[in-house]
Amino acid sequence: MPVKNKILVTGGAGFIGSNLVDRLLEKGNQVIVFDNLSSGKMEFIEHHLENPDFTLMKGDLLDREAIESACKGIDFVYHVAANPDVKLGTSDTKVHFDQNILATYNLLEAMRKGGTKRIVFTSTSTIYGEASIMPTPEDYGPLIPISLYGASKLACEAMITSYSHTFDIQAWIFRFANIVGPRSTHGITVDFIRKLKENPRRLEILGDGKQEKSYLHVSECVHAILFAIEKSKEEVNIFNIGSEDTISATGIGKVVVEEMGLSDVEFTYTGGSRGWKGDVPRMRLKIEKLKAMGWRPAYTSEKSIRDTVRTLLAGN
Repeated sequence: MPVKNKILVTGGAGFIGSNLVDRLLEKGNQVIVFDNLSSGKMEFIEHHLENPDFTLMKGDLLDREAIESACKGIDFVYHVAANPDVKLGTSDTKVHFDQNILATYNLLEAMRKGGTKRIVFTSTSTIYGEASIMPTPEDYGPLIPISLYGASKLACEAMITSYSHTFDIQAWIFRFANIVGPRSTHGITVDFIRKLKENPRRLEILGDGKQEKSYLHVSECVHAILFAIEKSKEEVNIFNIGSEDTISATGIGKVVVEEMGLSDVEFTYTGGSRGWKGDVPRMRLKIEKLKAMGWRPAYTSEKSIRDTVRTLLAGN
């Protein structure tokens, strides 16, 4: 029998975290979810509550004693907890510092003190800012994020790589495109469905609707993470994860309208090339590094969006 890894998943009751937890348990690991349930939902993990290999620890990463207790005896940390609302940084300048940067520092300190030597970190394409090379490779630079969210994630990456070198911790950093799928709680697809339920005749799209971005289904994202961890063994391993194409904001609107069975919907636009201050209008990640190891996405951006709309409309 293979030895079970004892894995701590921060933010494991959230959208990506809970999908990851499902897969980690399927693979026979012991999983401890550490979550304050501020954005995560019990309904995403309650089907595991009777599983002897699953434990839920309700706690906050800003509570150093709580996270130090959670890290005792842990083989592997999947650090998924974060405040993912990019727009929020325009109205609350401290939220991403506290919930991303400070939270990550507290976790790394808990790992250092507890002797945990492996960490997976879910980062973001927003660390690249408005990249001049498209698709954007992992070695692109200089990195000039334009949102406080992107800046906070880049700061987290820097802390993780420096802790890796200083304290002999092995790290996997994954820079995501837009991840969609079951249990999505925010983002353009969720917003469009909500708007069209409120008014099935009109859809307001932020910006000019021409924003072109990459979208990937969460099932593929989780598969890529576990694949890369299995195949890459450097001290610090950095990978982009995304689809090989893009879809526009207007294109997403058309998919949502079609899947909701609506017709004669008027699309209106707030104007400008970006949806909000800090929005990156064009994003597509180069995924050749992952592809060279044998992974490639099966879904296009449109298929990822379409499947997500169907899932959300079905109540999942």
